[in-house]
Amino acid sequence: MCRTSIIRLFCGFKGNHNTSTICSAVEGRKETMQETELKAIRTRIAATLFAAQSLTSAGLILIATLLTIVSAELGGSEALSGIPNAVNNLASAPAAYIFGLLWDRTGRRKGLMLGLGLGALGAWLGVAAVQANSFGLLLGAMLGLGAARAASGLSRFTAAEVSPPEVRGRSISYVVLGGTVGAVFGPLLVDPSSRWALAFGLPELAGPFAIGVALYLLGVVVVWLGLRPEPMEVARRIAAAVPKEDQPTGEARPLKELVRQPAVIVAILSMSLSQMVMIGVMGITSLHMRHNDHPLTAISLVFSAHTLGMFAFSILTGQLADRWGRLPVILSGCGILLVSFALAPVSTGTPLLSLALFLLGLGWNFCFVGGSALLSDQLSAAERARAQGFNDVFLGLAAAAASYLSGVIFAAQGFPILNLLGALITLIPLTAALVFYRRRAAPQLAVGD
Repeated sequence: MCRTSIIRLFCGFKGNHNTSTICSAVEGRKETMQETELKAIRTRIAATLFAAQSLTSAGLILIATLLTIVSAELGGSEALSGIPNAVNNLASAPAAYIFGLLWDRTGRRKGLMLGLGLGALGAWLGVAAVQANSFGLLLGAMLGLGAARAASGLSRFTAAEVSPPEVRGRSISYVVLGGTVGAVFGPLLVDPSSRWALAFGLPELAGPFAIGVALYLLGVVVVWLGLRPEPMEVARRIAAAVPKEDQPTGEARPLKELVRQPAVIVAILSMSLSQMVMIGVMGITSLHMRHNDHPLTAISLVFSAHTLGMFAFSILTGQLADRWGRLPVILSGCGILLVSFALAPVSTGTPLLSLALFLLGLGWNFCFVGGSALLSDQLSAAERARAQGFNDVFLGLAAAAASYLSGVIFAAQGFPILNLLGALITLIPLTAALVFYRRRAAPQLAVGD
């Protein structure tokens, strides 16, 4: 398509004054103007999603920090302390699929606003649950927070769909990086939020939920103001204007056809199973350390290392996914996970556990970013939200299963067996990615011969 046609294409985006300037220019003006405008649109959308992800992850982690304490107090038993978190994970699974269907009708902006709005409602129910000392209300709060978690997770694909394949990995990584902000500032808000709650006449444990309401509502405002033009429309117009042979176009394929594509299978396996093993080992490590008489400061240090691995290198991971390719990054992530599972049971010392948990987070990051980019590559604009929502159903189910089963396995068999099972599960996406990588490379080798 010629430069003039591409420039005219973007005249349809209302409310974008820079685009209007370009469209009013003389036909054949500098091509770099078009490239600059496309980059500006992508940057605006990515920045908005990064900000929203930062706010909502801060709210989620703030609430999660004291959730087991709140659960045990409201439920009257420590045996019930894990149920609200399991409900949160289970709620995110169907919510992801529903949002996937809904976002194709409402658009990404309205759909994400709805999801974060449900998060604010869930946090408000959390305040009410603490005030009323109601475990049932707390479970209701987890439903809303689980829905918001699903919407926030899907937002990484929104950044991907407005980006060309050569920078798609980086676009996803910018949104994932927003989790770093939440991981750092969420726990830091626990003490101030509790003091503010007391100052306003609320129970101390209601503080994180109250601040969570504000953070989720602020996320809604950020999306409302910043997610313009509508990303779904941007993606569709770009796909229609500049079709590529290796990019799917046309009518949306049935979901059952999509999930039979080898690349889609590899992407889903890499994300969901890395999520499962990461949550399973991460969630039980604090209990493992407590059994070995580690102080809370040591446990905090190990989890700080884990969080660093999960989020801090997201930009690098995205760049590697764009430079090396999606499959090499996924394969590297699986390899890093295997090293982590080999190191974790070897010693109960803090330095080695910190290294093992750092690698656990880093391996997950490689699989998550690489898998997200690989999945997005296989889908047309009309297919993305539905298929990506279906993928995130597996993420939610994997997280819920890991949250429950890790405790059972640890109690019955111990920490080394838990890591061994994590390694065996990791071999599944590793094998799938390796087979697909070799099959895709085979025709190129044949041509070279």
